[in-house]
Amino acid sequence: MGNELPRLSNALLPRLGNVRRPTYERADVSLGIVHVGLGAFHRAHQAVYTDDRLAAGERDWGICGLSLRSSDVRASLAPQDGLYTLLERGPEGDRARVIGAVTEALTVPETPARALERLTDPATRIISLTVTEKAYCQDAGAGTLDEKHPAIVADLAGDRFPRSVPGLLVEALARRRAAGVKPCTVLVCDNLPSNGTTVARIVARYAERRDPDLARYIAGEIAFPCTMVDRIVPATTDADRTAVEAFGYRDAWPVVGEPFTQWVIEDRFVAGRPRWEEAGAQIVPDVHPFELAKLRLLNGAHSTLAYLGTVLGLETVAEAMADPALAGFLRRLWDEDLAPTLALVPGLDIAHYLSALEARFRNLRIRHRLLQIAMDGSQKLPQRLLMPAIDRLSRGAVPRRIALVVAGWMRFLLGVDDLGRRYEISDPLASRLTGIAAAHARDAQALVDELLALRGIFDPLLARMPEFREEVLAALRSLLTRGASATLAEAIKGPNGGGS
Repeated sequence: MGNELPRLSNALLPRLGNVRRPTYERADVSLGIVHVGLGAFHRAHQAVYTDDRLAAGERDWGICGLSLRSSDVRASLAPQDGLYTLLERGPEGDRARVIGAVTEALTVPETPARALERLTDPATRIISLTVTEKAYCQDAGAGTLDEKHPAIVADLAGDRFPRSVPGLLVEALARRRAAGVKPCTVLVCDNLPSNGTTVARIVARYAERRDPDLARYIAGEIAFPCTMVDRIVPATTDADRTAVEAFGYRDAWPVVGEPFTQWVIEDRFVAGRPRWEEAGAQIVPDVHPFELAKLRLLNGAHSTLAYLGTVLGLETVAEAMADPALAGFLRRLWDEDLAPTLALVPGLDIAHYLSALEARFRNLRIRHRLLQIAMDGSQKLPQRLLMPAIDRLSRGAVPRRIALVVAGWMRFLLGVDDLGRRYEISDPLASRLTGIAAAHARDAQALVDELLALRGIFDPLLARMPEFREEVLAALRSLLTRGASATLAEAIKGPNGGGS
């Protein structure tokens, strides 16, 4: 059936039926934003806010999307004139909307000169990014550039087109400066703590290694506002493509998102911006309280479900939330170890927020795979769970729940669940982490000692805390000998959660 249906394109738009579609003339839209990392999340989040503003008449904010590696997105969107479908998937069913904000899709390795042309175009006033935490080549422990990262070493050698994100950004900003192009804003939308400030620090160090004058220019002229983004966006599946066909057309790469969406942006731009606040974004002077709440309560919970749920043999977030012991443990983690680390967030009721998170996680129609969330744990654990653990310890409290999650991550690294089924570990440090796990598969003490010694993940202060180390060790021993189900059941008993 699918091959008989017309494919999404500009020409098809007027013939679409029960589908929301662009109400503006796309030919009138001009470039304003270059987005690095044209994946599902950007297309289900920031591009939707921008599409709303294009429909409202702000026609000079079209998006050129750059994929850093794979040509799949470009190959899928180019025949569709950059159009794609957002399936908003709520409990009651799917709502389809065609997004027209992406006017061009490029793959950087295929057309590097053209990509740099877009990045340095005077019309480009915002360079935005969703490239995942690991792509910034950060030394997570130091919070700055990892100068020993192979991609950074190669880029600084200067004998090739930059392959790293810091290298690409600095190259683009250097060329803009040399051509006399006005400064722009670099808008980071990844889950890094103080993401704009952190990436500014990484970029500044890279630029300093290359040219101190350039580093001073970037520090003085380029804005790096902080942001917080929130929407659950599972990886697109063939079933999602089939779901689009129910609306009467084909789409090679639709995206799926839950109904909830949030975007909090620091109001610090040097060359203008769309009026995203009129599309529902929150423009605030300080993003930090919102970011911290989201990183710890949502992302910390996601990591918890991912590692312990995978070990239990579960596949999705909704399945993990259907496990009574795991769901009960998550509530204790929130109440005892994560929520107490948060200051007041303007306009946010924590109890209501947590209830809403539970409902979002239980949405059976969003198949958010645990292994997708589990990716790059070495990059995610510090800000999601280890920083709040340090916070709790500094206040004289022992973060027992966080310790169990850390033990769950260590158990996860074995690559086999409690049912004996194997899975892959996807992490920048995968070979090192899995090597340690394999060498000490049944020796909890050795496994804890070696993993806590990894300074790129664990702050030495936390690793030396005997209370934390002992809790992690006790939880890991239980996970290895009794299994995740029995360990979690014990952890939710009594006022202090038993002996976990």
